[in-house]
Amino acid sequence: MTEKTKKLTLEKVKYAAKTLEGLVRKTDLINAHRLECNTHIYLKTENLQNTGSFKLRGAAYKISQLSDEEKKAGIIACSAGNHAQGVALAAASGGLKCTICMPDGAPISKIEATKALGAEVVLVKGTYNDAYEHALILQQNSNATFVHPFDDIDVMAGQGTIALEIMEQLDHVEAIVVPIGGGGLIAGVAFAAKKLNPKIKIYGVQAENASSMFDSIASGKHITTETVQTFADGIAVKTPGVQTLALVREYVDEIVTVTEDEIATAILSLMEKQKLVAEGAGATAVAALLFNKLPVENKHVVAVVSGGNIDVNILSRVITRGLITSGRQHTLEIALEDKPGQLVGVSTAIQKCGANVVRVDYSDSDPNTSVTSCVLKIGIETRGFDQIESVETALRADGFNIISFPH
Repeated sequence: MTEKTKKLTLEKVKYAAKTLEGLVRKTDLINAHRLECNTHIYLKTENLQNTGSFKLRGAAYKISQLSDEEKKAGIIACSAGNHAQGVALAAASGGLKCTICMPDGAPISKIEATKALGAEVVLVKGTYNDAYEHALILQQNSNATFVHPFDDIDVMAGQGTIALEIMEQLDHVEAIVVPIGGGGLIAGVAFAAKKLNPKIKIYGVQAENASSMFDSIASGKHITTETVQTFADGIAVKTPGVQTLALVREYVDEIVTVTEDEIATAILSLMEKQKLVAEGAGATAVAALLFNKLPVENKHVVAVVSGGNIDVNILSRVITRGLITSGRQHTLEIALEDKPGQLVGVSTAIQKCGANVVRVDYSDSDPNTSVTSCVLKIGIETRGFDQIESVETALRADGFNIISFPH
């Protein structure tokens, strides 16, 4: 049976769940009552899945359905990282030869993790789409089977097993929120969930700077975006799948987008409040809920935390972005007369408001100020935007001139 003649069915998803037993974890569903949200939020912790991502489900089920002859010829895949690790582990468990094409800008941690699982990694200059094209060329020059990261019925069936687990773990779930890249995860989850409960709402979330599925649904056309620019590399896909797009149109209720700052805030909230590490793609569903992007007030909602393989080299920058976006860090620029006691006055006003000074920069060479003036740039730690406002009000009351408000 060719891929085009295959059809996604609930029976196939259930069979996939049985097939994956032993290799794939049934991940926990956590009540996230610590997250400040206008709904009852639960987290499906696929970031704690083997290989750190849901991708193992689809890859492993796809490979399990290959014939002995196909398995002997080996497999080829392309990925920005998570699908690569899922394919590599599934291939290793069956003793299959495995080649993975990855964009050269993929996180080093994901590249090394894929190699450690026994796969041959081919780095391709450019984006995921460039890696995809190169993988197809390699596949055409061999007898290996190409394992698509999302636009494949067996892959979608594997991802759909998440919905079976959610429905079993929370019988009163009213909505499921799912990250979207190419659409394999949400297509499988939406299909299975709607077949089990047609009343359930399924919402998708994309990064604002990688919104090909959102754009395709909104326009009614199959859209390819010219560029994708997001640190959520797991969903940085220029073109949604043909089959996934059709299923999303039929089974997904709404798609929204979130900004880079909103994703960063969600990562920070998950770490601080729930003690969970999520990568950018994995935090998008939570971001949509934290920033009230969806009509789910007071409902019981599951957010799929799709992966936790964040590159530690950017983690500190992501945390800083999250702190700024949530009002936990702030920078003030104050014009001062260059005379003794000014810094003490500023520090005293900030201290009285309960904020903490973490950085001070001083400049007396700004051509826009008088010769006897200077500019003080001061970084503070705060509890939120209300405290920032209190600090600014106190400084003005003491006669200080705040010249910028870079929130």
